[in-house]
Amino acid sequence: MDTTLQDPLVGQLLDGRYRVQARIATGGMATVYRAVDTRLDRVLALKVMHPSLAADASFVERFIREAKSVARLSHPNVVGVFDQGTDGTYVYLAMEYVAGCTLRDVLRERGALQPRAALDILEPILAALGSAHRAGMVHRDMKPENVLIGDDGRVKVADFGLVRAVDTNTTATTGTVLGTVSYLAPEQIEDGSADTRADVYACGVALYEMLTGSKPHGGGTPAQVLYQHLHEDVPAPSALVPGLPPELDDLVVEATARNPEVRPQDAVTLLALARNARAALTDEQLDAVPPQAKAATGPAGAEDRTSVIQRAAAVQLSLPETADVVDAADDTAGHTARLEVPPAADGTTGRLPTGAAGGARRAETARAPRRRTLFVVLALLAALLAGTGVWYITTGQFTTVPTVLDMTQAKAERTLHGAGLDVKVRRAYSSTVERGHVISTDPENGQRIRGTGTVTVTLSKGPDIVSVPDLSGTPVADARRKLRDQGLTPGTERRAFSDEVAKGSVIRTDPDAGAKRRPGTAVALTVSRGSAIDVPDVVGDDRSDAAAELREEGFRVKFAAEPVYSEEDKGAVARQSPGAGGTLGKGDTVTLTLSKGPQMVEVPDVEGQKVDDAKQALTAAGFEVEVKKPFFFPTDTVGSQSVDAGDTAPKGSTITITLESKL
Repeated sequence: MDTTLQDPLVGQLLDGRYRVQARIATGGMATVYRAVDTRLDRVLALKVMHPSLAADASFVERFIREAKSVARLSHPNVVGVFDQGTDGTYVYLAMEYVAGCTLRDVLRERGALQPRAALDILEPILAALGSAHRAGMVHRDMKPENVLIGDDGRVKVADFGLVRAVDTNTTATTGTVLGTVSYLAPEQIEDGSADTRADVYACGVALYEMLTGSKPHGGGTPAQVLYQHLHEDVPAPSALVPGLPPELDDLVVEATARNPEVRPQDAVTLLALARNARAALTDEQLDAVPPQAKAATGPAGAEDRTSVIQRAAAVQLSLPETADVVDAADDTAGHTARLEVPPAADGTTGRLPTGAAGGARRAETARAPRRRTLFVVLALLAALLAGTGVWYITTGQFTTVPTVLDMTQAKAERTLHGAGLDVKVRRAYSSTVERGHVISTDPENGQRIRGTGTVTVTLSKGPDIVSVPDLSGTPVADARRKLRDQGLTPGTERRAFSDEVAKGSVIRTDPDAGAKRRPGTAVALTVSRGSAIDVPDVVGDDRSDAAAELREEGFRVKFAAEPVYSEEDKGAVARQSPGAGGTLGKGDTVTLTLSKGPQMVEVPDVEGQKVDDAKQALTAAGFEVEVKKPFFFPTDTVGSQSVDAGDTAPKGSTITITLESKL
């Protein structure tokens, strides 16, 4: 049954511009529709947030962040965002429409893929993520559902809704880990942190799934899958696909290392490793059909999926500008040689003898120079080949390791890749080399290495034990940076008053300055709120007078949106927060709530009622009650009340009732 017929948006004109044609997919945050931009007359995709979530500011903020993040990227393998807006309760993104299928559709219908097809899909994914990583962003939710394969073979990465800048807080908030459990990196599960290496881990899991047709970790509940991510390595795919080349095993194992420190730093680095792995495989290895692959027959569209994969292999993939990946196909060159026949050595003219003998002599005369020429050519070729072989064996196949000591990782990798060398990275502590810079290489700089060899680069993790710096009086932003430079982690921050330290600067650290700690230790900061100032009592003051008095004391003033009933005059201050006698720092805010004056309430008629009933009626109406008894022989019946029944009096005021006398 076509469920789009029940969707109220289908057939509607959203925001006066986008004609909604059909529903494509539904997710946890939004529904995606195919639509037509009536202004530009083009088909696009509309991602519309569920109306029930539009009232939640955090969901709206995340939704809009997706538009801003992806709009910053300009890459052929990233789904583009054209527009963002709202129409009543609908918050939407207008995005590029990709006609085709998702990688999940392909895996569901085809099972395991041939290595060539898996790499043809992986490489544009890494190119897209590499562009995002070099722009300072992390996707955080890479999975086959977010990989679109167009009918033209173009592979695109979608759904940057969980993207977050690398340099901002990259931990999940409110204790919720964002992402899909099967593709979460261990550090995302353990402490909610995620950087570019979390995307690398997810791509490694996706490659495993493409090569084997199944996920590396399974279980009856999400908790079981999360436990395996934390405590079990992703197995080599050859365990399920016998005969799979070790280069692909190494690629998966390196990308899915549980320790993020030993993973490739970002998608650009993993892309270079994937290209190198492909180059090391033969056509037979690339086109081997895994036993888990499903036949091309099956549900409608299965043949189309196969053709889509084949077209993906023919698409020219775009790399990030900073990716230093060498295409081996560019190393070939054509050469043309031309041999001149030498003149005859016997000094004869161009005239030859006639007759039979002359014909034989002419043939022999013609063959002789050819033999000599052939002999000379063969001799020259033999000498050239011998010389070339000696040169290649002794010199030609080698290159010299360039100097990269004390370079940053990115600069060292560019230098080594530029020399045609592959790079592996490991890390070690160093008290002399700055954190993140090269300590040493293996082989060492200046040594000879095969031109296709690998250089292992050792990067500094900083000293094994570091001292907590003295940050007293340092602005908090600078203090955080100094801690990171020292190899420490900025921890929790608390605020305290200080007469000596300026507002926003560090008063002290925990551990104290000079304490010895291991790199990565969290250091808590106590930040100054400035000098403590007592909040004056302005309740009952006129609005302008109260605001002026508070500003003279150095406070900011904020007025509550709605006034309240109170005993104070209308327009005067009814209450303040914090109250009188509270303590704030200079520049802090005091909130004032203005009075609407007393609330007038109609007085009920209690004359002739028993005193208890009268008190109950007046109290229920919001009044205080005072009972007045006659001197002689009072009864328990109300004879009169201080405010006539039906009149109004301020709520909370006192109504006096007088009891009757028996006289």
